[in-house]
Amino acid sequence: MTIDVDELAETIRAGAGMAAKADVARAAERLGLSGSSVVPVGDDCAAIPQEDGFLLLAIEGFMNAFVERDPWFAGWCGVMVNLSDVAAMGGRPIAIVDAIWAAGEDKAAPVLEGMRVAAERYGVPIVGGHTNLDCDRGQLSVAVLGRAKALLTSFDARPGDRLIAAIDLRGRYREPFDNWEAATDAPAERLRGDLALLPAIAEAGLCRAAKDISQAGVVGTAAMLAECSGVGIEIDLACIPHPESVVMDRWLRSFPSFGYLLAVAPDNISKVVDLFGRRGIAAADIGAVNRGGKVEIAADGHRATVWDFGERPLIGCASDRALA
Repeated sequence: MTIDVDELAETIRAGAGMAAKADVARAAERLGLSGSSVVPVGDDCAAIPQEDGFLLLAIEGFMNAFVERDPWFAGWCGVMVNLSDVAAMGGRPIAIVDAIWAAGEDKAAPVLEGMRVAAERYGVPIVGGHTNLDCDRGQLSVAVLGRAKALLTSFDARPGDRLIAAIDLRGRYREPFDNWEAATDAPAERLRGDLALLPAIAEAGLCRAAKDISQAGVVGTAAMLAECSGVGIEIDLACIPHPESVVMDRWLRSFPSFGYLLAVAPDNISKVVDLFGRRGIAAADIGAVNRGGKVEIAADGHRATVWDFGERPLIGCASDRALA
């Protein structure tokens, strides 16, 4: 099937996942946060330097509609997506806290159960939080503390690197949302071992830059990585790991339960791809990191620009460490 890359680029740009990322810059500006710190604002976690590495702090809040329509999975995701953020920066999780609001205990129960099961399966304790059971709607926020010996960041992709996508395809959509769910049926050993791949890659020096694939999808996440690092990225759509039954436009707006982008030097590509492959995770070289200021997609000999940072920022969090 021929892909119209111009139409697809416009669809990606107009997607809700991309639009939501602009909120990062607005919040950072209001808070007076700077991009010049050791670990700049705009990454998957806040990272606090220590003598022997970094403390990592991740937090996620969830859309009210998601909490209302799929409360158990919202609770599970509260744990899962934060653990993914910690792993994306080369870290291992330590503990979880949550804040939940609900219209009574019965409404809160499935959310709390989803969190409990996920925490047990991933082997990370829930150690406290905040509870309000006298609210007019369900809301959820979860945070995870972790630790990294060697950081993977959104600010260290360099021209000449190759972009590796690693995605667990052993799943299905959690309808009606575009969540590709490949975790709730997985055994604990697999979940824990898969997350441990990222810190192992960081500590072995096989990669400097990574990002977990978010609601912005593969291309949107690549755009955030490119902006933070001050680089361009060209993605070959035919190389992106994806389920054969899923059409490309939906796959590119999907949020996989296990999905990462890594900027890897050419000499390390086979080693990194092999590490994921040994655990049954699809991984492939999907494109080039270059000196341009654009994120482009290519298919069938045609190319289209999804985002041009020379025209406008995306999350507005490029630091003074980024390349000119």
